[in-house]
Amino acid sequence: MRFGINLPNFGRGIDPASLRGWAVTAERLGYHLLTVSDHIALTPDAHRRSPAPFYDSFTTLAWLAGQTDTIELGTGVAIAPQRHPLQLARVSASLDQLSGGRLVLGVGAGWARDSFRALGVPYHRRGALTDEYLSALRVLWTEEVASFRGETISFDEVRTAPRPVRSPHPPIWVGGNSRAAIRRAARHGDAWHPMWPQGPELVPALRVLAEEASAAGRPTPAFCPTIPLALTARPLPDHVRRLGQGTVEQLHADLTMLGKLGAQYVGLNVELGDERLRRPAEDDWQLFEHLATTVIDTAGETLR
Repeated sequence: MRFGINLPNFGRGIDPASLRGWAVTAERLGYHLLTVSDHIALTPDAHRRSPAPFYDSFTTLAWLAGQTDTIELGTGVAIAPQRHPLQLARVSASLDQLSGGRLVLGVGAGWARDSFRALGVPYHRRGALTDEYLSALRVLWTEEVASFRGETISFDEVRTAPRPVRSPHPPIWVGGNSRAAIRRAARHGDAWHPMWPQGPELVPALRVLAEEASAAGRPTPAFCPTIPLALTARPLPDHVRRLGQGTVEQLHADLTMLGKLGAQYVGLNVELGDERLRRPAEDDWQLFEHLATTVIDTAGETLR
């Protein structure tokens, strides 16, 4: 099991210095993956959860690729239907090249309805668009001259170089907890990437993932969840908390359970509420250092 940190690329106190600090600290501590959030149009619904300033995900990762050497860099998750696949293929392949093959492309259908309206993308079609765009993306990543015919997009003889470093392409992690997201991961993804899952839902969801993949004639995608890191002094009741919330002992138990379920990566996402926006990043870095040498190691895993 490998571990990632979702870097806060938005909100009060976030600037180039803090972004670089997060990345350098995560790599120094031995974490394996650094992810950033994504919004193109920061409309009111998106701004309520991810306030300005909001640093663009791909631009930020490209800059951090030059500040780091080994840590993988991922989108957690890019809103696929809001980007034409020609643009998404170009920017992701370029980023994979510039980082030396360290890109993990997390994608999702999106949830902020106002942002779809601002961009002129039909919200009710976001699932179908995502499915077709992922099919086109694989063609663009794997062929020197690519053509594609779909219901919503078509293109002919598009030259694709530079191609990604990873072969056949960077891993695609499909985000989302719904049945539709699980089906999309089974049919198009290399991993299912649920966000903030609750423990009881995982066993039946993983069963559905395997069944959908088998029906599509594909191997079962990897299981790579992201959980909130919200530690408390007192235990939280299991029936009201999400994985990652509660005491250090509860976090330890959560990581152990995820390992038994076959998680290949676990992303840790610091609390995104007002408390996180008020406290200095150095406080979070100290927490991740403590976790790297205690909780993660004693869960039977290691960052080293």
